[in-house]
Amino acid sequence: MKVLKFGGTSMGSSVAMLSVKRIVEKIKGQKVVVVSAVGGVTDELINASKKAVKGESYIDVLNYLKEKHNQIVSELFTPSVEVKLQEQLEVIWKELEQLLKGVSLTGELSTKSYDTISGCGERLSSSIISALISNSKLYDSREFIKTEKNGNGHVVKINPTMQAIGELKFSLPEVAVFPGFIASDDNDENTTLGRGGSDYSAALLAAGLDADKLEIWTDVDGFMSADPRVIKRAYCLEHLSYAEAMELSHFGAKVIYPPTIIPALQKQIPILIKNTFNPEAPGTLIDKNTDVERKVKGLSSIKDVSLLTLQGNGMIGVSGISMRMFKALAIENVNIILISQASSESSISVVINSSDAEVAKMALLNEFEKEISRKQINGVLVDSKMSVVAIVGEGMKHTSGVSGQLFHDVGKNGINVYAIAQGASELNISFVVHEDDLRKTLNVVHEAFFLSQYQAIHLYLAGVGTVGKSLLTKIQRQAERLLKVERLSIRVAGIANSRQMLFKDRGLDIDTALDKLKEASPGNIGQFVDQIIENNMSNSVFVDCSASPVVAEQYLKLLQNNVSVVTANKIASSSDYETYKKLKTTAVQKGVKYLFETNVGAGLPIINTMNSMIQSGDKILQLEAVLSGTLNYIVNNVSAERKLSEVVQEAKDKGYSEPDPRIDLIGKDVLRKLLILARECEYPLEEKHVDITPFLPEEFFTEESVEQFMARLKDYDEAFEQKRKEAEDNGKILRYAASLKQGKAKVGFIEVDENHPFYRLEDSNNKIMLRTDYYYDHPMEIKGYGAGADVTAAGVFADIIKVVNL
Repeated sequence: MKVLKFGGTSMGSSVAMLSVKRIVEKIKGQKVVVVSAVGGVTDELINASKKAVKGESYIDVLNYLKEKHNQIVSELFTPSVEVKLQEQLEVIWKELEQLLKGVSLTGELSTKSYDTISGCGERLSSSIISALISNSKLYDSREFIKTEKNGNGHVVKINPTMQAIGELKFSLPEVAVFPGFIASDDNDENTTLGRGGSDYSAALLAAGLDADKLEIWTDVDGFMSADPRVIKRAYCLEHLSYAEAMELSHFGAKVIYPPTIIPALQKQIPILIKNTFNPEAPGTLIDKNTDVERKVKGLSSIKDVSLLTLQGNGMIGVSGISMRMFKALAIENVNIILISQASSESSISVVINSSDAEVAKMALLNEFEKEISRKQINGVLVDSKMSVVAIVGEGMKHTSGVSGQLFHDVGKNGINVYAIAQGASELNISFVVHEDDLRKTLNVVHEAFFLSQYQAIHLYLAGVGTVGKSLLTKIQRQAERLLKVERLSIRVAGIANSRQMLFKDRGLDIDTALDKLKEASPGNIGQFVDQIIENNMSNSVFVDCSASPVVAEQYLKLLQNNVSVVTANKIASSSDYETYKKLKTTAVQKGVKYLFETNVGAGLPIINTMNSMIQSGDKILQLEAVLSGTLNYIVNNVSAERKLSEVVQEAKDKGYSEPDPRIDLIGKDVLRKLLILARECEYPLEEKHVDITPFLPEEFFTEESVEQFMARLKDYDEAFEQKRKEAEDNGKILRYAASLKQGKAKVGFIEVDENHPFYRLEDSNNKIMLRTDYYYDHPMEIKGYGAGADVTAAGVFADIIKVVNL
């Protein structure tokens, strides 16, 4: 025997009911079918009762409900069957009309009337489905499920209920149909089992009839690893133990009504969750077996809760405080969702529904009025807009490291935990976060425990010029290897230029992203950053491939909101020292990364090498460097046959220089790089401390157009050739270099002979020499290409990988 329960969505239309018919008739053996009301009907019945008690017109609601059911009946049955069924339904409609009329006239809505009205939906739907399923018989659940009053509601009287249901066991037909939710008391007055009670009705019937299986048919494939509306990569769990299912149901997983599990557990009846609209899906099996291979089975959450905290040194060692607190809340019928108490006994925190917060606060203020007036207790603190997150799994029992991993991953993403609770059973770890952080928390925890074979980062790219485009190409090219070998998934979750922005949490299609950006929503960089922060995705990384000071101004805000920053834009780190220091300090404080390797040598590992040396105890005493691949390309290619203006044009055409070559030729780029290196060497230099000689005389740096500048540059060809020739006549060549010696920084031309390490520095290569305590007589040298979009993008990509510590 199987007990099959179908929910409101499964009964929501004639099409859905036909699916129910097919499912029931396909299953062999004896079947007990339990149904909810047609989707949304119970809410409308309650709405009608509220209108009636206020003396308002409820006729429109009643007419809507009649029309809804009449339409379903007319679509399902032949006219002759329809007439007979409508007569059966009319009995219920008349009873409902009389009840509502009575409520309206008296202005009183008793518990009996409320339960009778709200239970009419199941009586209607069960009549329809019984007529639809071949060879079925309709039973009235009120005759078998007995309740007694408990507070404001009713609870099931188990023994009489089990006895009444058990007597049916050997007389049931092949298909028996029962309305869910409804019951009666010892006086045969109508009662209900509370919202979600149809699941409970089915479980009681399964237990009383000793069914082989209880199937709950709903509109989802089963228990999910997390809420799929929040976690797009959530997946269906194939198996849960009774305890795991109970915990997940309590903490917000609306798949099954929590009390449903108890009768099934007591009789060891397996529960199978299935999808009416996808019956081929395997669903979720709930039984006594425990699968300990996966430590954490599910992730659940409750929103719209408040955290109440009673705190004060006068509570320490005083017995009865907790009892008084819980009693005061119980008197006001305030349900406590979670409890957390400090070991010092100086504070007790409870989580309750936000709708009860004000009542709960007043109850505690009244209960502890004397202690508060004596300042033994500070008062009652209420944190609203909170959420509870719970991870559940029997595999957590006696397994070390689960909570460590949980709170490490939550903390490194900048999520503050307000309270923690874990039972001695080790089945559930629950903690409280702010509602604004819920989405991010669920993503972080789901990535850590359910997709732990992969680590995902969410990338937001500002600047889609040559470097940005090259970076996207490299990410696309390397994606498969990173996923397979490094278990790293890079999702480009957003891109922006100076005018438009485009987002997709699960990752943009890199092939089409740039084209879609052209048609995307308008937005400036400030709006782009605000959206990144609002999206609040786990492991977020902001990548700046622009040269914009406006973009650089956003770094601090991003870091403060736990977004790592990787930048090829050297403006921020070479601005005033306080800004540089603030960015570095904030990154450390927030546990995120601020990486800018490409600020100095494109793809060369200069900053990383220097950092490693300093961290190992070495001290950098001097450095000499050719830091501009553009300027090195120019001095290497100017000759008696090739004039300066020609080579500068060539460097511009090849993309070595900035679109406006004056940015390189003024020496500002080299100055910024030197400042960054000096600061990384722990010298707090400002721009004013650097002695700089531009590549060209100052009269060339006017506000004229690039074209006018390039034309006028020819006037300097002869002078530069003379300078080059003088060095050549002395057996030397020109280099535009930077140096830091004894804390003094300098940028300008130097002349080097064939014995100097810079003499054979070809093409656009860069080179840096570091003299340290360990490498003084034989300085460390780092050499390689220092210009070009491709190598810069490669350096940015390397920094992105460093963010996740690969």
